[in-house]
Amino acid sequence: MRFFDYLRLKDRSWDSEILSYVAQIHEFKGKQELFLRQKPVELNRLIEIARIQSTESSNRIEGIVTTNPRLQQLMADKTTPRNRDEEEILGYRNVLSLVHENYSLIPLTPNYILQLHGELLKHTNLTYGGKFKNVPNEIDMITAEGKRVTLFRPLQPYETPAAVRSICDSFRLAREKEAVDALILIPSFILDFLCIHPFNDGNGRMSRLLTLLLLCQSGYFVGQYVSIEKSIADTKDAYYRALEEADEGWHEGRNDPDPFIKYMLAVILSCYRDFERRVTIAEQAGARSTAYDIVRACVRQKIGLFTKKEILMECPSIGSSSVEAALKRLVSEGCIRRIGAGRGTSYARVPLASSEAPKG
Repeated sequence: MRFFDYLRLKDRSWDSEILSYVAQIHEFKGKQELFLRQKPVELNRLIEIARIQSTESSNRIEGIVTTNPRLQQLMADKTTPRNRDEEEILGYRNVLSLVHENYSLIPLTPNYILQLHGELLKHTNLTYGGKFKNVPNEIDMITAEGKRVTLFRPLQPYETPAAVRSICDSFRLAREKEAVDALILIPSFILDFLCIHPFNDGNGRMSRLLTLLLLCQSGYFVGQYVSIEKSIADTKDAYYRALEEADEGWHEGRNDPDPFIKYMLAVILSCYRDFERRVTIAEQAGARSTAYDIVRACVRQKIGLFTKKEILMECPSIGSSSVEAALKRLVSEGCIRRIGAGRGTSYARVPLASSEAPKG
């Protein structure tokens, strides 16, 4: 069986790209408390948006989908699941809430991982929720054409319990000794978790939930406000490519985790940048800003086409009707132009509009 020792990571040399990612994320973490004090109302709305996006995106990666109205109802606990996909979506919502609200009370042990997996599949009729796999499985990706492609063949069922126990023990030891930066340690653990692939079903979703859990436990709270799962779903091809490169030679213990570490650090950094941009839009608009001022400040940062939905997500302190009114006013003032109609409506800034003309 594979031997796992994350303390060995402290003896590795890391290339400039990884070190740059780590340094930039550390800088954002340093500013994190300032962000969290700035706009409490906006931040609560960001949490709500992030939970919806995380639930939708993490399941979509695995081909588990429902309509947007049904998703909204499931997230608000205003309906019950109608099919297997919605049962799994509801399970993810529940585990995500557990992680958001109780991350400091969930130790990284095989028993807790099994419990979380049981909650993930709690609403389905599947019998293997909360149990390690009992049949061989594989890491698959779903192509744009809907085809399933095998990327990797993980450990056998009989090897799985000991391997999960080993990566948990080794992770906790490295974290307690503070021997390895958490931003290196967490992706390394997640890579091994995925290569073990300990469950019959739900491995990808569990890996993303564990990523959020471990980041929060290490003081990186960005995933509560900006969906890490959405960032992964939006770059799914790069995610699978990094995983495929990083698991080559894994069974023999000679794989290189760098591609997966780089990918995950890039995702985390992009989420922090998005977080900073969202919480500062209202501040840029002014202390006594109106809904119009906030939308106008947000629009000024846009390049190319954007939608009302995007503005709503980036301006969490204002409602749909206020965004609609602000966009309509900006169109009438010639600051932006409307493209399309109905649900297909999008907008674009008008170049060198008078309100954006350079001064001096």
